[in-house]
Amino acid sequence: MVNPVAGLGGRVGLGGTDGPDRARTALSLGARPLAGVRAAAALGELAARAGESPRDGLLVVTAAGPLGAESVAAAGLTERIVYAAGAGRDTSAEDTAAAVRAVVAQGVGLLLFAGGDGTARDVLGALGSPGGVSCPVLGVPTGVKMHSAVFAVSPRAAGEVAAAWLAGPGRVRLRDAEVMDRDEDALGAGRVTSRLFGWLPVPDVPVRVQQRKTGSTAPAPEAVGGIAAEVAERVGAGLLALGPGSTTRAVAAALGADVSLTGVDVLALRPGRPPRVVARDAGEDALLALGPVWIALSPIGGQGFLLGRGNQQISPRVLRAAGGRERLLVLCTEAKLAALGGRPLLLDTGDDALDAELSGHLPVITGRRQTSLYRLAR
Repeated sequence: MVNPVAGLGGRVGLGGTDGPDRARTALSLGARPLAGVRAAAALGELAARAGESPRDGLLVVTAAGPLGAESVAAAGLTERIVYAAGAGRDTSAEDTAAAVRAVVAQGVGLLLFAGGDGTARDVLGALGSPGGVSCPVLGVPTGVKMHSAVFAVSPRAAGEVAAAWLAGPGRVRLRDAEVMDRDEDALGAGRVTSRLFGWLPVPDVPVRVQQRKTGSTAPAPEAVGGIAAEVAERVGAGLLALGPGSTTRAVAAALGADVSLTGVDVLALRPGRPPRVVARDAGEDALLALGPVWIALSPIGGQGFLLGRGNQQISPRVLRAAGGRERLLVLCTEAKLAALGGRPLLLDTGDDALDAELSGHLPVITGRRQTSLYRLAR
């Protein structure tokens, strides 16, 4: 099941596409639907690992059109359409729920859904409603935020996990994974945190299925001040694009600027003077128009995602225009880094070649003249 508008608002800086008005706004700003493409990548990986061809016995039960059938066809797999009401381009949360119920009623071995946290909530509602059927679930990440723990770390990882599960459910255990979504009340108070809506059973394949996002806490002022000083020294008199999050916002405040908590803002650093904000909530096109910039990001607490969750404006095109690894600054307090327990920082830009280029060990700025060499992985 595919939510065709999931993730539309990411690269154009809208932060999400919940509701039809925001999806239409995203399209008017030049957004391109990517959910179906990412769903097809997951199915292609599943087919390759299952050793199946279109002539063999891997059957995908799905909904018509952009709700699933288009992605199945793109992956070259055999389909059975069991829900057709949402075949048009204007689909709704009601279509998602109805499609989920129709698919699960066929007795499928695994429900794959492509979307974000809002889609995960719709799936939870469909399976938890009267007459709902229990079924293992796995999310193909195609949304903007994805704070929930029901998603694979990337579309191809979703295919890997699905193949492992379908090879024999007894080989992979299930775990109850949290369905989360951003807490808008906390966001209004200046904190990025999530609200728990329930649990769904997910195949437990370590490293390939993501963790839930943990709530943000205010970083220690002395740590933030040291990170800010180090960033200022490295960038000099240049443009600095700050990704979303409480750490980057605190660093901006230490530099003397007020930036948004969930968007990508660009500062013109001026040694000896407070920086000037030259762009707020910038989308991909606005970032490209500014020319080469330094990019400063902080990983998502608990999950470890550095790229591909909540910062899709910093796209492969933007990263390459900036100079790739050479102008990418990773900011993280030592406490936040230690909380990852040695798990790598994660990349899911949608560009496999770029993710491979960025993978490996990279210095993480943890304070003034303090760095920790840490691994980035796909």
